Formats: sequence, C-alpha cells, structure tokens
Amino acid sequence: MSTKTASSAQAWPQLPLEAWNETYATLHLWTQIVGKVRMVQSPWVNHCWHVTLYVTTRGVTTSPIPHGSRTFQIDFDFIDHQLTVRSSDGGVAGFPLRPQSVAAFYTRLMEEMDKLGLGVSIGILPNEILDPIPFDQDATHRSYDPEYAARFWQILVQADRVFKTFRHRFIGKCSPVHFFWGAADLAVTRFSGRTAPPHPGGIPNLPDWVSREAYSHEVSSCGFWPGGGSIPYPAFYSYAYPEPAGFAEAPVEPNAAFYSADFREFILPYDAVRQAESPDDTLLAFLQTTYDAAATLGKWDRAFLERDCDPRPDSQRRP
Repeated sequence: MSTKTASSAQAWPQLPLEAWNETYATLHLWTQIVGKVRMVQSPWVNHCWHVTLYVTTRGVTTSPIPHGSRTFQIDFDFIDHQLTVRSSDGGVAGFPLRPQSVAAFYTRLMEEMDKLGLGVSIGILPNEILDPIPFDQDATHRSYDPEYAARFWQILVQADRVFKTFRHRFIGKCSPVHFFWGAADLAVTRFSGRTAPPHPGGIPNLPDWVSREAYSHEVSSCGFWPGGGSIPYPAFYSYAYPEPAGFAEAPVEPNAAFYSADFREFILPYDAVRQAESPDDTLLAFLQTTYDAAATLGKWDRAFLERDCDPRPDSQRRP
C-alpha cells in the first residue's frame, strides 16, 4: 500500500454497518440523551439549531449550555472513550464509555450532573425512532465497540472538514455544520431566503410542528449518515425542500451517486468517497453538483447567494 493510500485509508476508515450495527444503535441513543440535555436548557434557535452536537478533535460536544448563571458542556471523547461534564466554575465529572445499557448511561449521566449541581429533567422517550423504549427502561441497547465508535467519529472529522470547505462558498443564510442526534447525521444546510410550503411531517416520534419549523424556508441540505433501511451502508446525502421539478433526474457527480426515490435524496455511498483517489474532491463534487441542481431548478438568486473566491488578501490565506 502506498503512503498516500495508507494515509487515506486511515483518515477515511471502513465502517460496514453490519459490523457495528448494535454499537451504532446504542451510541445513537446515548447522543439523544445528551442532546436532549442541551435542548431543554437552551433558548430556542431557528430550525432547531439549539439541539445539535458538534465535532471536536476528540469526539463530539454539546458546546456551552446555560444553567442559571453558569454554563456547562458534555463531551464524548472517542480517543480515551470517556464522557465528561465540565462546568464554568471548574467542576468536572464523568464516566468511561464502555458496554452498558441505555438505562445505565442515562442514570449515570444524571448522577454525574447532580454532583456538579446541574440538575436537569429531560423527556425520556427517544425521537425519530420506531417503537422507542424510554431511556430509563432501555436494557436492550447495551453495545459499545470502541474501535467502531472511533471509526465513526473519524469519519465525522473528515466530513466536518470537507463540509466546512463547501460551506464557505455560500454567503446567504447557512447552518453550521452540526450533528443532529434525531437521525444521527452530520449536516449543513443552505437557504434560498424564501419561505417554503408547510412540511407534511410524519417523522416517527417527532411532533409535526417541529418539522414544519425546521423546514419553514427553502433549503438545499447535505450530510453524512451511517445508514439503515433501504440504504444499508454509510452514505452522504443531498436533498432539496421543496424538491423542484426535475431534481431527481438532474446530472450529478460522481458516477456512483444516485437518486433514492425512497428517501427523496441523492445518495453517494461512503465507500465511493473512501476509495477515491481524492476523497475530498469526490465529496466536494457531489455536494456542489447536487446543490447546483437544487438551486438552478429551484430558481434561487445564485448571484446574490454565492461567491467564487476567498475574500481574504493572498497574504492572509493559509498556505
């Protein structure tokens, strides 16, 4: 294996869904518990941006959360496999990430937060999951393979980096790159500036009003998802809401990308990116061409919303 290929394989590791499906299901629910802590303690931000988690150099974080006159944050560390709670007055608590039930994780997190005087009450029913089990009763999901948890996080690191490169080309309203724990996907969303028709809702265990507020304006959104259902493998996706006429038939790159009628999204298998000569360029081509289709067919004011150059003087750009 060449140095270049070895480096790419390390940065973009394999993540076959069947190899870590049980860990994925458990970790998904753990992130929901942590995300709900942020949600209940934070002021509402448009499109539910106040609920998300963010990729870090060691895992994912809530970022600072208000609690009275203090703030705190909760961090998943996928290098040392530790969950840590830190408060702005210097308090630190936490516990190891290891095989344990969702109920045990929930109980331990609440106990550790209580030690720091950070009592919080959250809704204990998972969202966007069929047949959910209340967190405090879930002894079914209890798997944690540290190798695959770390691989998942490493992919999030790469996706976060490339998504941010893609994001800088847009000067209209745009979301941060953030992790939505409802569906366990890392996403970034661009907005046309126009309102959208009411979203039909119907997402399992998610109030329709939440979907309608999240999609109150026209979007072109892309992200990474570990997979499931008719897409039984990790994949990048891109969709438009509302979907303009002709979107599904639009030519996009690379050749491995396709439109899923089930999901109403363009899908690019993660392995097509991982195995590419240049994963970054391959992913950027997918993000750009699917956005091009959404914005052009949707008649967005692209001259107003986009830029094609870095505004900084050459002397201030990175080498």
